[in-house]
Amino acid sequence: MTAGWTVLEVVLRAVAVLAAFLVLPLLVGQTEHKVMAHMQGRLGPMYAGGYHGWAQLVADAVKFIQKEDITPARADRGVFRLAPFVALIPYLVAMAVIPLTPTIVGADVPGSALLVLAATGVGIIGTLMGGWASASKYSMLGAMRAAAQLVSYELPMVLAVASVALAAGTLSLVGIAEAWTPWWLLWQAPGAFVFLVAAIAELQRPPFDMPIADSELVFGIFTEYTGLRFAFFLLAEYAGIVLFSLMFAVLWLGGWAGPFEGALGWLWTVLKAYAIAVIVIWLRVSWPRLREDQLQRLAWVWLVPIALLQLAITAVGVVMMQ
Repeated sequence: MTAGWTVLEVVLRAVAVLAAFLVLPLLVGQTEHKVMAHMQGRLGPMYAGGYHGWAQLVADAVKFIQKEDITPARADRGVFRLAPFVALIPYLVAMAVIPLTPTIVGADVPGSALLVLAATGVGIIGTLMGGWASASKYSMLGAMRAAAQLVSYELPMVLAVASVALAAGTLSLVGIAEAWTPWWLLWQAPGAFVFLVAAIAELQRPPFDMPIADSELVFGIFTEYTGLRFAFFLLAEYAGIVLFSLMFAVLWLGGWAGPFEGALGWLWTVLKAYAIAVIVIWLRVSWPRLREDQLQRLAWVWLVPIALLQLAITAVGVVMMQ
């Protein structure tokens, strides 16, 4: 516990982080419904809640709760049931250290950027657990694809964040955002591109959705899941979009930097992250799924070299400015 924190403050911070963790993914999910619909010439949800279907995801949650929780007869029951929680909890842990302003943050810890990367890397364990324990060839193939994909794209993501941390001289997300200048929009642009692509691949979102390719693997690791456990996997995906969008906003867009940032700083961070989330949704609608070889080639032939070049440029720039 941080020095000076009371038990009440710790509880309030935990409740605030949990509330954001539950509300923001619903907002992104509703945005996805409407943005995809309009891009495809549809209206999307219109009736749940009474105004443009604002409560559609709440209705979906109620539906999932009512569905029967089925565990396949040949599945490893304990691992199968635990997997959705292992996939979801790392995002909750990571969300706790994402700052909306220097003072609005669940836990401002040293090395918070590193903590986020470490926590999100644990999510693959839940994916592997779900695929292996399902006793289904489709789930197992999906889990193996997911593992290969996440291992490939973890490296360029770490290198992109390392470049920004090197430029700021700190691993603290608050420190990085406070060191940000508009010049970074040009200087760190290649790293921003690498991070965004790698984040979408880590979330297994189109065009990087090979682990759950419905035309090949039914629904990948989720094939045998029903009810609330399936909903937890979906919540983890939307929570991941929120987390990586907030990370992008803090690292490359200055977070709370903007007019009247003293009073409205948290709003600038949220709006910037929301814009990134819309881009993630737009890519889902606009790009077809890559082949597995194209996925690996993109990571190792393009993203890793770009990230290494960005890191080298940042190192030279930091030395020259000293």
